Formats: sequence, structure tokens, C-alpha cells
Amino acid sequence: MPNQLATLDHVFQALSNPTRRDVLTRLGRGPAAMTELAKPFGMALPSFLQHLQVLEKCGLVRSQKKGRVRVFELETQPLRLAEDWMKTHREQWEARLNQLDAYLLTMEKETND
Repeated sequence: MPNQLATLDHVFQALSNPTRRDVLTRLGRGPAAMTELAKPFGMALPSFLQHLQVLEKCGLVRSQKKGRVRVFELETQPLRLAEDWMKTHREQWEARLNQLDAYLLTMEKETND
């Protein structure tokens, strides 16, 4: 469990940046070379590589060298972990809000009677 929590922290940290989210969106369409991924962002390759390293460190992407080109590919398991965490917390808050709603309706009914 502690390892999963550390992974989850890294995933949310990686997802906090719009450039990295855009990279993940692009990789959702299929693998791509680093230069192809970097092109729309207009930043130096070393700076862009830092974003890819953050994504790779938390397991959201994996890369492999194909000749002289490094190709990146999306890994979905860490996203599933984040999704499961959000789903659990959403369900808890929905239950609490439903209880609050029921209580407020009861209070309103008592006030109107």
C-alpha cells in the first residue's frame, strides 16, 4: 500500500502540468518519437525531455530506443490507480452529500409543518 500511495503521489504530480497532460493525450493515439512529441510545444528538447522523464519516472509512459530515435508509449496502469482513488473518494462524498440533502429536506419539511 505505501508503494501505491507513492506512485499515486507521483502520478498526480505529473498530471498537474498541462504540457505533460497534452503529451499523454497525444500518446493516447499511439507511440511517438520524442521530437514529434516536442514539436507543438516550441521548447528546447532538453526542457521537453524533463517532462518526459517525469512521466516515465511515475510509470505513465515508457520509452525504448529504436535506432537513433527514442519512442514513447502510454502506460495506462498508473492512470487506473488514480481513477480508482478518485472513484472511491467521489463515492464517499456523494454519500455524504446525499445524507446532507436528506437532512435538509427533513428540516425543511419540519419547518413547513
